[in-house]
Amino acid sequence: MNIGIPRYLIVGMAALFSAYHLVLATYTIDQPRHPEPIIVAMVLYGVATIVSLLPWGPVRMPIWMAAFNFAIVVAITLLVSNELDFNRPDGVGYSSWYVAASGTLLTITSTRGRHTFAWLGIGFLVVQSAAIVGPGLFSLGIVGSASWVAVSHVLSTALAKASKDAQRFALAEREATDWQAAQEAHVYERQFRLGQTSAMALGMLRQIQESNGDLTDAQRQECLHLEGAIRDEIRGRKLLNDAVRDEVMIARRRGATVTLLDEGGLDDLSDDELDRVLNRLALALHETNADKVIARTVPEGSDVAVTVVGLRSLADGESVALGQDSLEDDEVDLWLEIPRVPVTP
Repeated sequence: MNIGIPRYLIVGMAALFSAYHLVLATYTIDQPRHPEPIIVAMVLYGVATIVSLLPWGPVRMPIWMAAFNFAIVVAITLLVSNELDFNRPDGVGYSSWYVAASGTLLTITSTRGRHTFAWLGIGFLVVQSAAIVGPGLFSLGIVGSASWVAVSHVLSTALAKASKDAQRFALAEREATDWQAAQEAHVYERQFRLGQTSAMALGMLRQIQESNGDLTDAQRQECLHLEGAIRDEIRGRKLLNDAVRDEVMIARRRGATVTLLDEGGLDDLSDDELDRVLNRLALALHETNADKVIARTVPEGSDVAVTVVGLRSLADGESVALGQDSLEDDEVDLWLEIPRVPVTP
């Protein structure tokens, strides 16, 4: 629970209140019948207070500590009250310090999130005082102790709820920020892809307009190549630079089928490492005469960044004419694994 107040300040104030009760106990130690039980009660109360106010560990009190505090309240109440004469004409005065001390310890317990143990302690004080003093129990300060526990319970509950609400709002704000960043990234990506598409297709679109759609076979074939290049911008993403684009277009113009698939395996590479990988891919495309080339990224965590496979068709003319060309008629012309980091010779 984060209430916006330094923890050491709260601990210091609680320590001062607790010390005040010990001062009262010392001041009135001559009034009980025997001082020894009072001294034992003071020591027990001091130990419980110190343990409860240790400035480290979780803010919410462990159950064993809350149970220990409840036991200390029972112990000091019995130790001190049994040594007092509640029938004195002038009353017991400050010698009933144990009631306020128990209230302070139970308030600390409630503040640290253990309300059940705090109210059990208050209940014990009320029952025990009523059994000894009767209707005069309110003169011992029990109402004040119960009030402090009630205020602590209400405030700690309200502050815990406010802290949870603040955490939810902060989480919602982060999610909104992430969503906005993702939307801006999508917009930028779309604008970039549209720009790339426009730059590649603008020349051919002008030819189509000037010829009123009456294109030659070569121009129609070039349109198909441009379509493949546009598809590369969508599926290839980081597998593309100017050198790769040029080599892919050269391969397609000689009749090869080229497929580029970027599945996110290059996102962790720096610009220099990415240029090295793509330049090696462009060189592989330049050197191969394969009829089918497939370049695919490898997921992060592998030593390989990109795999390149080139296949050469071995189908005879009759099979090609009948459209029976298949992978069974292909042989591997190129098999290349481009490492994620340079290989030291």
